[in-house]
Amino acid sequence: MSDAKIKVIIKRPDEKAGHVTNISASLKNLQKTVEGNIETVTVGENPKVIMICNEEGKIQKLQKNFRMGGEIFFDIIRGTVIICGESEDGEDFTDVPIDFETWKRYLKAWGNET
Repeated sequence: MSDAKIKVIIKRPDEKAGHVTNISASLKNLQKTVEGNIETVTVGENPKVIMICNEEGKIQKLQKNFRMGGEIFFDIIRGTVIICGESEDGEDFTDVPIDFETWKRYLKAWGNET
């Protein structure tokens, strides 16, 4: 992971949909943003969208953020998350490959108010 700045969507538990910003992609900064060790989850395949979250968010009982998934199989995401892209080789995080309106559609499709 590099220190390069990337364009991301950050969604905190107290935000309906989050906000777009530029952040350093360094491991230290990503961990600071999600308040702990990071875990990545693939959100969309085409384009590939990555969610970075706190890997112990549920264990630490972080604040509920949003629901992710379908009507039957879903998960509750806790704590602050970062939405970004991934380089083709999978070695680095890159600018988020979707726009903010598309992100809001994901949240709504999962059953969240945006």
